[in-house]
Amino acid sequence: MASGSGKLSDFDYPLAPELIAQRPARPRDSCRLLVLDRRTGETWHRQFPDLVAELEPDDVVVLNDTRVLPARLRGRKAETGGEVEVLLLREQAPDSWEALVRPARRVREGTRLLFGQGELQAEVVGITAEGGRRLRFSSRGPVRRALERLGEVPLPPYVHRRIARRTDYQTIYARAAGSSAAPTAGLHFTARLLDRIRERVAAVRPLTLHIGVATFRPIRTERLEDHAMHIEHYVVPEATARAVNSARERGSRIVAVGTTTVRALESAGRDGVVQAGAGATDLYLRPGRRFQVVDAMLTNFHLPRSTLLLLVCAFAGRESVLRAYAEAAARGYRFFSFGDAMFIR
Repeated sequence: MASGSGKLSDFDYPLAPELIAQRPARPRDSCRLLVLDRRTGETWHRQFPDLVAELEPDDVVVLNDTRVLPARLRGRKAETGGEVEVLLLREQAPDSWEALVRPARRVREGTRLLFGQGELQAEVVGITAEGGRRLRFSSRGPVRRALERLGEVPLPPYVHRRIARRTDYQTIYARAAGSSAAPTAGLHFTARLLDRIRERVAAVRPLTLHIGVATFRPIRTERLEDHAMHIEHYVVPEATARAVNSARERGSRIVAVGTTTVRALESAGRDGVVQAGAGATDLYLRPGRRFQVVDAMLTNFHLPRSTLLLLVCAFAGRESVLRAYAEAAARGYRFFSFGDAMFIR
C-alpha cells in the first residue's frame, strides 16, 4: 500500500456487542494479553502480568502520564433554566476553555451558564470554526476546584455503565491534568506490576500527551488521505528524551505504552532522535507511514475504522492485526477502553 493511500472499508471488522467491555478489570492486571510478533504474524495468548517476561533488560518503556479531567458538566442556562451539557476540550487560558455544548444551537455567544447551585458559572465568549464554544468560567472560589467537584469523568460513548470510582478511568501514574480521555493501555498497570517492570528494564520514563475528545470521532472519508487529524499537545521531558536516544544509540528497544505515547514519540522524533520539550501534533500514522522511534507497543483493541486501528495496522501490518483481532474475538477477549491488551513486538 502506497504511503497515504488506502480505503477506510479495508479497516472494518465484525464485533459482537457483548465483547465491548463495560467495566474495568478487577484487579487491573487481571486482563488477558495477546502478543503479536509483527515480523511473522505469530500470536500468543497470555495474562497481563506476563508482559514482564516479554520485556528485555535493555528496553526503555515510555508511558503517558496525562490525567483525565472530570470534563463533563451538567448545568442550565441562567436566563431560561434550560438544561445544557458541557464537555471541556482544552484550557486556552486560565479559566477559559474550548468546549462542546449540547444543545449547541440554543447556546449562543453571550449566554451565561450555571452549574451546581450556581457556585460555578460560565459565559460563552466565542464560537469555534468546528461549532464548539469558548467559555470563560468564574466561581466563588478557585475555578479548577469547582470543576473537579462538579464535573464527571467523560466516558467513551460505547461505555453505557457508570464507573464506581473516578480512579477506574485513570492510570495509577496519572499526574498532569488535561485529558478528555484516558490513555487506556495504561489502565492495566498496578503499582506492584510497574515495580516489577522497573526492575526488569533499563528505564521507565514518562511523557505527557493530553488526549482530546476527537479521539472518539469516526473517520468520515472513504479515502484515508482525506481525513484530517485533530491536534493534541504533548511534552517530552529531558530525562525521557535522553533515555530514549541513549537506547536507540545502543540498539535497544523503545516500548511505548499506548497509541498516544507512540504519537508523541514519533512527533518528537527528528531523524530518529527525540527532541525534548513541548509541541503540538496532528501526526496521522496510517499504513505506509514509517516509524522512526518506537520498536514495540502495548495497546488495547480499537474500534473498527478508527485512527487508532490505522496506527496499529501501520505498525504491525493490516493483515496481521485484523487476523489477531479475529482470533481475539473468537476467544472472547474484551474490546476497547476497558478491554484486554495487546503487545506488539
